[in-house]
Amino acid sequence: MEFVLIIAFLVIAWMNAAVGHGGASGYTALMVLAGFAQVIIRPVALELNLLVSALATWHFFRAGYFRKRLFLSLILLSVPMAYLGSLTVLPDRIYKVLLGCCLLISVVRIAIPMGHSEHNATRLLPTWLACIIGGLIGLVSGMVGIGGGILLSPVLLLGRWSTIKETAALSAPFIFVNSLAGLSGLFLSDKLSVFPEPFWLIAAMTGGLLGAWSGSRKLPVPALRWVLVVVLSVAAGKLFLP
Repeated sequence: MEFVLIIAFLVIAWMNAAVGHGGASGYTALMVLAGFAQVIIRPVALELNLLVSALATWHFFRAGYFRKRLFLSLILLSVPMAYLGSLTVLPDRIYKVLLGCCLLISVVRIAIPMGHSEHNATRLLPTWLACIIGGLIGLVSGMVGIGGGILLSPVLLLGRWSTIKETAALSAPFIFVNSLAGLSGLFLSDKLSVFPEPFWLIAAMTGGLLGAWSGSRKLPVPALRWVLVVVLSVAAGKLFLP
């Protein structure tokens, strides 16, 4: 079982880093199936998320897709709300259903063709709206133990506020700061008592490096979209299992 988890963490990290995500939803789904308690799942998923999203942030930033002003608007409220959300402990069943619903919403949004490519013009996202979107996503993210990229990506793409690769470049640091805020809340409330196994960290780091490199440099836009759909669909299906 340990070997299976290691391989699965590597694959999840690769698939998520390729689209600028940290993989918390996938790690969470795996640990739920393996029988881990929520008190273990939330901090471990966020810790692995922090590592992989940092790698993705670096690669997409170097590739030139990062939009600083939009990023700052999104995190203005998301960080404090992620912290507050992390202080909330949900009943296990509600926790799984809420996270599963978040994933399904994301799958539907990404899978719907929007006729939007890297070469199409994007619209300006008003600062006030970006703050509200970031705050709401931050709250939900803190409650379920994710970074929020799975929710932010479809919102930006549906609103035509960023291209596919710009979305990845925004999602990665958004996930990083929200994961850090969530971990801070768990630490200050004495709920941060577990850490990933060393081999889990190595697997996540390896997968994150491969995914971030391939996503920021090599994978074409259509491939990025469908990698994201597959990742979210698999994670959602696992969470809804009894």
